[in-house]
Order: sequence, then structure tokens, then C-alpha cells
Amino acid sequence: MAQGVWAIAEQRDGEFRKVTYEIVSEGRRIADALGQELTAVVLGSNIKDKAQELAQYGTDKIIVADDARLDPYTTDAYTAVIAQLVKANDPAVLLMGASVQGKDLSARLSARLGVAMAQDCTAFQVEDGNFVATRPIYAGKAYAKVAFENSWPNMATARPNVMAVNEPDTSKSAEIIEADVTLEDDSLKTKVVDIIRDESGKIELTEADKIVSGGRGMKGPENYKILEELAELIGAAVGASRAAVDAGWRPHTDQVGQTGKVVSPNLYIACGISGAIQHLAGMGTSKIIVAINKDPDAPIFQKADYGVVGDLFEVVPALTEEVKKYL
Repeated sequence: MAQGVWAIAEQRDGEFRKVTYEIVSEGRRIADALGQELTAVVLGSNIKDKAQELAQYGTDKIIVADDARLDPYTTDAYTAVIAQLVKANDPAVLLMGASVQGKDLSARLSARLGVAMAQDCTAFQVEDGNFVATRPIYAGKAYAKVAFENSWPNMATARPNVMAVNEPDTSKSAEIIEADVTLEDDSLKTKVVDIIRDESGKIELTEADKIVSGGRGMKGPENYKILEELAELIGAAVGASRAAVDAGWRPHTDQVGQTGKVVSPNLYIACGISGAIQHLAGMGTSKIIVAINKDPDAPIFQKADYGVVGDLFEVVPALTEEVKKYL
């Protein structure tokens, strides 16, 4: 019988991504509710020492798969290793982050294992002893509770920045289990030959606690400097709507929305964004939404917690000056 909750860690260059701490913390809560153990699974190269850090967030065991072919990430290698581990250990619940890497890996892994998967979830519960996931549907207009029937492990991914992170307890430790990795080179269809890194130092959108976004109302790429100034002051990332990206004003990596990145910051400031349903689907779960738009009938105001009807080229600089005074 399937037993145990597993959290698949995500790391880059030997550092865990924020979503890893979120799914491990949520995994702890689910494991407690089910009366089962929590195991974190860490893949990479020379990652064993770093893996122990996850014990601080509540893991009972940590499985480490250490192989040079697991760094950097490739879908083929990670899917092969995790599928082997799942089939050998038979966990009841398998959690991952719905990051770019997590979405790529989870889709392939669910197909390889032949199990159902709930993608981009915003909440997990245990009801009548069963694992239940909550996920947005109809572009965020409604939420569905998803239960799993005759499908083990129950597999789900969590939207980044939604799940609460446990306070780390440095006194805790976990049992480290070194996995016996079996990888056939001829089965690895992809190979990373070069990595072009973003040296701008910008905050990654999906991990940002605060985001300042601009849309068609920005009128041109040169005007984003007023958003960048405000963002720098408050430690925020800069995003954009699809209209702004399609116009060539911002790179696609900055796009927030159904066809861009789905974000859930504590604060989302939408400047000159009308609030099309595709954009709302990408930021609707933000904790606090502030809208700045000169059109009082813009749909974004229906979603916003705070709205400013006015010219963003007057409002944003004024807001920036007030933030400077406050700081």
C-alpha cells in the first residue's frame, strides 16, 4: 500500500529555489494530517551537504540522487531517476512546485508513471483521510477541488508564493538516503551545451514578493524607467502585460498572464493595465492588488484591493517620491 508524502526539491547551482521550501513546508502539514512521513527528494551533483538544510523545514528523510548528469537539469534525466525512485518506494503523495522547471518535469513524470496530476494548485487539504488539491479553472474565475481515485501517487504541483513556509528549526536533522541512480546515456536525448545567465540581478518574477507591472498604457519601452525606479525602491520585480510584450517593449520573460508567468506576490501594482481575463489569470491570487489606470471602467478595478483613477505618468512618480520620504 502506498505510504508517505514526497516533496521533489528544485535547486539551481546548488541553491534551493524558494518554491522548494514552500512544498516541503506544505508537505509537512499534509504528512501530519495523514499520519505519515515526509521525504524530500534532491537531485543534482555534489548536493548531499546542502540537502540536509531541508530538515529544518520538517522532513523526516531526504533521498539524494547524486550524479554529474543531473546537473544542470534535463527533463530526460530527472524523469528517469524520479520514476525509478517512485516505483521502488511507492509514496502516497508526490508534491512539486509549479515553476517553469516543475511544470516541465511534472507533465513528463505523470505520463511516465501513468498517474493523474493536479497542476498549479493553490491549496492542499486532507479530507476523510484523502489528499485533496484545490486549483483555479476557467482562467481563475472558479476553483475546483480535485480528489484522486485509484491513482498513486497522488501527484500535484503548487503555485509558487502561495504556500506558507515553516520557520526553520536548525536543531532538526533528517536521515539522508543516497539513491542508487541508474542512468543509461543513450536514453538521455538532451544535453545542455551552454547556459546563458541573466546577469542583470533582477528578481525572478515567480519568486518576487512584490511586482510592479506595466501594460499598453506605458506608451513605449522608454517609459518603463519610472516603474523600474519604484520597483528598485521597494525591492520589487518589474512585469508586463502581453500587449506590452507583443509590442516589443519588454522581453517575454517579464510577461505576466495566462500565456506568460503565473505569479502570486504579496503586492502587485498594475500600471496602465486594463485587466483582460488572460492577465488576471496570471496574477489574480496576489495578496494585495493596486491598480493605476485613467479609465475608471477598466476591468482591473474589479479585481483590485486599491484603485487609483489617474494618469500613471503623474501617479507613479508621485508614489515614488512618497516612498522615498517614507524610507
